[in-house]
This record gives sequence, C-alpha cells and structure tokens, in this order.
Amino acid sequence: MPLSWNEIKDRAIRFSKEWENETSEDAEAKSFWDDFFNVFGINRRKVASFEKPVKRLDESTGYIDLLWKGTILVEHKSRGKDLDKAYKQALDYFPGLKDYELPKYVLVSDFFRFRMYDLDTDSHFEFVLPDLYKNVKHFGFIAGYLKHEFREQDPVNIKAAELMGKLHDRLKEIGYSGHPLELYLVRLLFCLFAEDTSIFEKDQFRDYIVNKTKEDGSDLAHHIASLFYVLNTPKEKRLTNLDEDLAAFHYVNGKLFEESLPPASFDSKMREILLECTALDWGAISPAIFGSLFQSVMNPVERRNLGAHYTSEKNILKVIKPLFLDDLWKEYESIKDNRNKLIRFQEKIAGFRFLDPACGCGNFLVISYRELRLLELTIIKTLQKGQQVFDIHELLKLDVDRFYGIEIEEFPSQIAQVAMWLMDHQMNMRASEEFGQYFVRLPLQKSPNIVCANALRTDWQSLIEPIPWEQGEQRFDFIYGNPPFVGKSLMNDEQKADMTVVFSGVKGAGVLDFVTAWYIMAARYIVGAHCDAPMQQGDAPLHNAQTRCAFVSTNSISQGEQVGILWNELFNRYKIKIHFAHRTFKWSNETRGKAAVHVVIIGFSNFDIPDKRIFEYEDIKGEPHESRVRNISPYLVEGKDFVISSLNHPICNGPEMIKGNQPTDNGNLLMTNDEKEEIVRLEPDVERFIRPFISAKEFLHNDKRWCFWLLGIQPTEIKHSSTLMKRIEAVKEFRLASTKAATVKWAQYPTLFTENRQPNANYILLPRHSSENRKYIPIGFFSKEFIIADSCNSIPNATLFHFGALTSEMHQIWIHFVCGRLESRFRYSNDIVYNNFPWPENPSEKQVKTVEEAAQKVLDTRVKFPGSSLADLYDPLTMPPDLVRAHQELDKAVDLCYRPQSFPNETKRIEFLFELYNRYTAGIFAKEKQGKK
Repeated sequence: MPLSWNEIKDRAIRFSKEWENETSEDAEAKSFWDDFFNVFGINRRKVASFEKPVKRLDESTGYIDLLWKGTILVEHKSRGKDLDKAYKQALDYFPGLKDYELPKYVLVSDFFRFRMYDLDTDSHFEFVLPDLYKNVKHFGFIAGYLKHEFREQDPVNIKAAELMGKLHDRLKEIGYSGHPLELYLVRLLFCLFAEDTSIFEKDQFRDYIVNKTKEDGSDLAHHIASLFYVLNTPKEKRLTNLDEDLAAFHYVNGKLFEESLPPASFDSKMREILLECTALDWGAISPAIFGSLFQSVMNPVERRNLGAHYTSEKNILKVIKPLFLDDLWKEYESIKDNRNKLIRFQEKIAGFRFLDPACGCGNFLVISYRELRLLELTIIKTLQKGQQVFDIHELLKLDVDRFYGIEIEEFPSQIAQVAMWLMDHQMNMRASEEFGQYFVRLPLQKSPNIVCANALRTDWQSLIEPIPWEQGEQRFDFIYGNPPFVGKSLMNDEQKADMTVVFSGVKGAGVLDFVTAWYIMAARYIVGAHCDAPMQQGDAPLHNAQTRCAFVSTNSISQGEQVGILWNELFNRYKIKIHFAHRTFKWSNETRGKAAVHVVIIGFSNFDIPDKRIFEYEDIKGEPHESRVRNISPYLVEGKDFVISSLNHPICNGPEMIKGNQPTDNGNLLMTNDEKEEIVRLEPDVERFIRPFISAKEFLHNDKRWCFWLLGIQPTEIKHSSTLMKRIEAVKEFRLASTKAATVKWAQYPTLFTENRQPNANYILLPRHSSENRKYIPIGFFSKEFIIADSCNSIPNATLFHFGALTSEMHQIWIHFVCGRLESRFRYSNDIVYNNFPWPENPSEKQVKTVEEAAQKVLDTRVKFPGSSLADLYDPLTMPPDLVRAHQELDKAVDLCYRPQSFPNETKRIEFLFELYNRYTAGIFAKEKQGKK
C-alpha cells in the first residue's frame, strides 16, 4: 500500500538533510539510492539492480549504475560533474537492453542536482536535493501513484494492440480459440493494467513471469493458470504453502477469474511477446479505450485501425454534458457555499441510476462514471476545505453498481464490466493523490450491472433489483448511448424481427433505421409502460419519475420520410419533447476505408423544459455553436412539434413531379455513344428506335447515353434486326432470373421498360441524388424526346418561374432540412420533399416576371461555359463568378416572392418555411380529420 504524500514529504525532508553534506563516493552510492527509494516506501533491492552489464553499439561493455527494468534508469556522477554527459551515457546503454527492459524515465544526478527525463512525453525537470520534498509527485510512479494524460491515438495504444494481437494469433494457430481464448486474453489484459495502475504491486505480474517461468515458455501456461486461480481465491482460503510470490497477489473477486479454462500453451516467442506487453505503460491507456483495444486484438483489420474506430471521449461528452453533466455542475456552482445543500447534492448524485441499452464495451458508462467521480471529488474537496481527511472511504459515495448496460454480444458485455472496474480504480487513485491516502476497493465488493441480452426484447426495468431501504421509485434517471448504425436495407433477419415486434401496428415502419427501435423502447420506459408492450394512445403515464434520454443516431431519423413515421409515434402516443439536439456532424469512430457516418444526437423525455439547446455545425467535422430555443422540432431546428408526411400531390398549386423511367434490363436496352454509332453503322434502320437517355450521371457530367425506346414497334421490325433480337432476348433472360415476382412477370414484355413514366411534354429534370457540398442542386430543361432515367425526377410543363423557385436558396434550404440522405448526399423524393414544399403564397405578376428573368439569366450564364459540366459549374471551388452572381440575383427575386424582408441566416429561412408549411397544411389535415370522423 503506497505511503501518503504527507509521509513521503516528511521522509524526503529527512533524506535531504541526511545526505546534503555527503560527497557520495561509489561505496556510498548504493546506500544513497536505497535511502532514496525508501523515501517512497519501496525496497530498492526488490525492484532495481546496480551495475547491470550491457553491450554498447561499439561492442564494449558498459555498466548501468541503477536499473529498474521497464521503469527507470539512473546514471550518477560525482558532485559538480556534467549532467548532459551523464544523460548521453545513459542513452548509450539502450541498444543493449531488451524491449521490455527499456525505461520510461532516465534520472541523472551528482547526488545534489537531479534531472529527470520523461521519455514518453519528451520532457524533463531539474531540482536540487533540498527541494526534493517539493518534487516528490514527479516520482509518484515509484510510490505506486499514477497520473496520466490519456490520448486517443497514443502510440502505446497501437503498440499494445499489435503485441496482444500477435499473442492472440499465435494462441489461435495452436488451436486455443473461441470463448476460452477471448476470456484468457481479457484476463491477461486485466493483469497488464493491474500492475501499472496499482491494483497489483508495480511490475508484480512481469516479475512473476521473469523470475518463475522458463525462457522457453514451456511452463508459462501452468503458472498463468495458477495465478488466475489465486486471483479468484480469498487469502484465507488459499493453500498455506503457496509460493510466496504467487501468494502476494491480491484477491480480485468480481467473477472475472471464476470460470475454469482449458490449459493454454506457450513457447519462447510467445513468452517474449508477453514480456514486451508488460514493458508498455498500460496505465497510460484510458479504460475508455479498453473495450476497443480488446476488439482490435480479436480482429486483425480493426487492429490496424485502432484509434479510428471507437467512440471518442469527445463525442461521448456531446451526449452526457447536455443530458446531465452541465446541469449538475451548474447546480454545484449555485450551492457550493451551502454545506448542507452540498451534502444532499452528493447524496443525490450517488443515488442516480444510469442505463446504456446498447453499451458495447461500455465507453459511455465508463466516461460518465469518470466525469461524475470528478464532480464528486470536487464536492468533497469543497466540503473538506481546511479540514484533515482521516478516511476517504467514508467520503466517497458514488460506486459502479449504479451503472447498468445491455449488450447483445457476450464478450463486449464482459469487457464493459472490467473497464468500469479499471476506471473505478483509476478514480480511487486520483482520490488517493488528492487527499494523500491510499484508497483501493479490493476485493471488489460491487459490480456494474452489465447484462448480455437483446435490449429490444428485454424489460429494462427488470435490470433493477429493488433495494428495500431505498425510498421513492427505483427507476433509471438517465438512459443514453449509441445504438447500432444499421440502415433499413442492411438489417439482418433477427434485426428485422426485432423491428417488427417494437413497431407492431405502426404504419410505414418498414422504412425506419434500426436505431429508431431504441427511441420507442425508451419512450415506453419513460411513461412507465413495459418495454415489450406499446402504450395505448391516450394512456396516462404510470409514474412520476422524470427519466431523461439521449441517443446518438443516424441523421436520417431527422430527415425525409422517417421523421413522419417515428416522430408522429413519439409525439402523439408517448408525448415526447426534445430537450436538446446536435444537428448533423461526422462521427469520428468510423473505420478507415469505410463509408462515413453522419449522425445527430437527440435528448428527450416526456416532460417539457423552458430552456432547450441546439448545437449546430458550420463544418460537420468541426465544433458546434450553441443556441437556446423555446422548442425543437424533429427536424432539429426551432419550431413546433410537427412532422412532414408523405403526400401524393403538392400542397400548393404547383405542377406534379414524376419519378423517371426504370428499364430493369441489365443494360441491354441501353448503350454508350460508341455502341450507338456502331449499331447505326451496321443497321441504319434501327436508329429511329433509339432515343437519348438521360440519367443523373449524364446530366451532371455531360456524358452521352442512349436507349432503345420500343413503344409501338412492329414484331417484323424486331426480327429484321439481329441487334434488337439479341438484346431483347437478353432482357427476357435477365428478368426471368430475378428473385422478384414482379420482375419475372415483366419478362413477358422484354421490349418495354418495367416502369414507364416518360413525360408527354417538355420538362424540368431534377436529380434524385446530389452532393451536399453544392449550394444549389443543378436542374435543367429537356424536351420530351429525352428519356429520363429513374435516377431523376421530372416536372412536365414546368415554367421558368418553377425553375427559378426550385433552384433558389429557399428550395435548397428546404432540401437541406427535409430531404433524406444517402450517407451525406441529398436523396430527393417527390412525395416528401417536393409535394410538401411551400411555394410562395401569392406572388405578383411583377415578382413572377422578375424570377423568370433571373432564371433565364442563370441558364444563359451556363451556356457561356460549353466545355464545363454542371458538376464543374456547381462545384463550390470552381463555380464561375458570373454564375454565382446570377444565382444570387435569382435568390433575391425568389425571396421577395415570400416576404419583403431579407433572411439573415439559414435558420430563419427554414423557420419561415416551416411556418408557411403549417399554414398551408392546417386546412388540408383539418379536412382529413373531418373526413375520418
């Protein structure tokens, strides 16, 4: 058990006085360093050796003055000698040391001056002997105190994953696999953390391997098995003649070492890898990355991407700060001068229950626990100000048993539990350092409540075992996390079945992402209904507890068709109110090489609050700015609790929009420009059946493609063309091979597109997908001779006014908020986006004419750049200034059709459009309700 800091300082003062006037010849050096280590309560003989011989690069033999393998190297000189030279000499020894022997610190001294180099941080500090007592905390690693700054992509994380990955691969090669291998490695990881975080004695695990096992590794598995057994056995129940080094290990408890595993096997290389692992500073790895580290060990692909695929602490704080942490700190600031209120405040925090119903490896719970322990530490310091602390244990109230998690996979759930213990221990070490008393919870008495189960088939309240002496309703105060990012088309059969159960009776739920199920489950919990039984509309909440929730979610739940289905259910059935929201930003835990994940964070409950918060991102990779609002709509802007539903026709007196034509032909009815020219050269008569084919790609990039348009073709005309016969036969075979019954049926009509929506008049073309980087989605006019593909929508008989309004900033803002997304690209739909678009109410003839003139100017400006595609013209980096100005004039003209005042920003535009939408639809939906009655 480490000495208290006060005792260490007292010893340092006595040591300095005893040695201040000594010259310290070599004979006295050993006594000096023995006494130095004793200042920190460490027997030097047990951890470090003098005069270790090593081979230098020039093959000469050198002797290290003092070496604690893997920790510190000491090089001393006589009084007044050059310390720079001593440091250089110390570094010269490094090539002769094994990897696990390399120190983290180098201390050079002339017995009066001390200079310590921290090799991890590339920093150093210097002091003189009388000031040792002022600098003892720099040597906390000797005493067993640890203080680390955690870096998400710290090189030690990468090295740790690589080494443990090698060990995993080798064990798997020899046939040690599956459940035993996973649990075996979790235990080894715990031991590695334990000896670097003062759960074990410093280097206790490494020393046991070095001193007790053979270099060929033949008996290593036996000794590790014995260690696992000892860690699971209370000291009073251990064998009385147990090896003293083995008996020195603490009893851990917590069931981590409870299960009996089959024996493993090691060789010399595997033993060397394990020793290299012990040389790393595992205390520098945050428990928040512990789970991701383990997962990367088990998966070679993730191992290479460690630090890029796990949930960063920064993103976790985006959830927990507005959910509870900011309010708690605010409350602390308001009552910190009132002792009684502060005592009650600490008790309140210690009584909270937290649930992550998709906890994975526990990152959200781990960071939450750390932040709350830091707040509790601040409370205790305030309460104890000016008083001596006699027993930390009596002061600390918060413990891991108030944290709950549900995880569908077995081993992430076990890792989450271990990570919580590790964080608990690190926070106990932090408290020890603050109050100068060593505090550790061993053996483990309480455990986080992590269960391996399907959260969507579990009654969340069942996780809480009622405590008889606890007053009030025993429910979760905060429910939050990061449910799986799985789109509707990527769900497996089990996930689809879960969605069917959760959304039973909800019309249109088939389009929802997987994450939406957690919103419904949380809403049911909030109002007191069982999580496996939907609340009936009109039911009153079953309890008075105020549970708050927040989930990280795919941003599609606040855009497009999903909004109408999900939020209609949450608003109307469960009376949910949004309390805070992070608008779309880029999630930083996606694996390199995979599609980007764009997310939102939504905090909610079933009660209202006056002060709501929206976090908006100018740059989705950057930092947000916050605004306080009265109400947050499901589109995550200030507005009413309304949803935009799918409609068959426009809400305004505008032209219809139609989806393009779908060939379902495997390319056999289509052809490139070269193919078309070759076909016409060989069979000139076929040219009259060929039409220009325009998809989003051709439209945006000035490419040419053609199609066979065979409406009304005579059978004899087909038979006279070998090209047509061959291609039509290929279409038929392709459709017959389909797994879709409708497609197979269309094999009867191989000359036709399966979906023919070709306009009979000239039309505006609008691509269904477009980059979010463009300020304006390019649209254009086409004659009816151009066959429009299903990657585009058409508006037949549209005018220049329609063109102007649809390519204006007003329409672009509407798209930005209402449109669905494919990754981050806009996915434009006629039933959600276009049919609900609020056109200007009553523009005057003059205003319409002004818009038409400005729209024509945009078209004329495009023509000035015949060599550039629309993709080039509308790229923000290459958009010509003339075109920018033309669009700005058009934007002003369209704005004036809506109102005479200008719109200062994007938020004001969308708020205005939503208000206008509500005015337009109030009458429509009122009529619908009357019809239903």
